Amino acid sequence: KQAQSYRELNPDGKDSAFVKFMIRYQKWTYFPILLLARLSWLNESFKAAFGIGAATENAALEFERVGLQYPILEKVGITLHYVWVVAFCTGFGRFSAAYSVALFLIMTCTCGFFLATVFGLGHNGMAVYDAEARPDFWKLQVTTTRNITGGHGIPQWFVNWFCGGLQYQVDHHLFPGLPRHNLEKTHALVKSFCKEWNVTYHEADMVDGTVEVLNCLDSVAMEFVIDFVKDGPTM
Repeated sequence: KQAQSYRELNPDGKDSAFVKFMIRYQKWTYFPILLLARLSWLNESFKAAFGIGAATENAALEFERVGLQYPILEKVGITLHYVWVVAFCTGFGRFSAAYSVALFLIMTCTCGFFLATVFGLGHNGMAVYDAEARPDFWKLQVTTTRNITGGHGIPQWFVNWFCGGLQYQVDHHLFPGLPRHNLEKTHALVKSFCKEWNVTYHEADMVDGTVEVLNCLDSVAMEFVIDFVKDGPTM
């Protein structure tokens, strides 16, 4: 449904050849695209802090309705961030322009890749509901998120370190204000509660979770391929 929204950008209301290509092969382009995630987040955070745009219409409405909690602090904080990044990447004036740009891209893209990998494992490939068919808050959070465990030779301690607490994504969604060190205890209680009330509580290791995400992307792509054929000649 998100991909379909790109049709609105074209006068004829149809997907461009580029969009069709990206959707068709999205399971192959998924990880390369994650390298760009933090560049997008930096851009959106800058626009949000200075009120010069929003990523989506929903975000724009939310900003209009609620606004930023600390607007001045947001501006000061993000300005200091960019000043420090520029100073660090240029070696405080000692590095060449090419070296500075390369350093910025390497540290930003790798950081974004790892963060987006964790976010993707916790959310992608799980249940999606239409607004009119959403279940109650509890079931919505439990069925749309995935917890990450150790497995396939990846020890639990590494998962705990790599995910930084978000290996308990289900529990984090249910109690977003809960301190990270209490998530493990909460996990046992939530899992027991879900079992008692027959609510699906999904866990997977990093390998199986990744396979689930890629299979979901492939399944969605095939649905769009069918639409492309119905719409007429594609690629």
